[in-house]
Amino acid sequence: MIDRNEPEGPATWQSIRQKSEAAGFDMPSEPRTGSMLRFLASSKPGGRLLEIGTGTGLATAWLLDGMNPAATLVSVDTDPESQAIARDVLAHDHRVEFVLEDGLAFLRRQPSASFDLVFADAWPGKYEGLDLALDLLKPGGIYVGDDMAPQPNWPAGHQDNVDRLLRSLGEDDSLATVAMNWASGLVLATRRA
Repeated sequence: MIDRNEPEGPATWQSIRQKSEAAGFDMPSEPRTGSMLRFLASSKPGGRLLEIGTGTGLATAWLLDGMNPAATLVSVDTDPESQAIARDVLAHDHRVEFVLEDGLAFLRRQPSASFDLVFADAWPGKYEGLDLALDLLKPGGIYVGDDMAPQPNWPAGHQDNVDRLLRSLGEDDSLATVAMNWASGLVLATRRA
């Protein structure tokens, strides 16, 4: 089996990781998840990408590292302190727009089929408003959810949420879906053309 334990992250990711640790941010994206995001972003040249849950920007850095110069990324979060770390390190990159807003409110305002990739790294778009997030996918667009494998910080009963999400994606005939026991546990779904 080929598996690099710690893929090399972009320089911006290294900087964000240091700032995140110093700030006590304890919900970082797993590096192998980041390498998958970089891979998927690379498959969408000139694409429009959405990240729901900026956090401190760890996954944002990976997405940007995979994007070509014509691609754009919108990253949404409700926590100004966490997102400030991402803004500090990544705001110079003209391809990213940071939005400080409730994820569900943001999803509700978006037109259908307006994104090539949606990375749901927060409750909205994953366990609440999944239908809204999926509606944003263009044909061939990719939905990514992480943290599908049990995590030490899960509240009691959270496995039921994960099971419902996986079942909903798997039963949607408009999607081709794969769940992977890799990194933090990933689920990918592609909108059939």
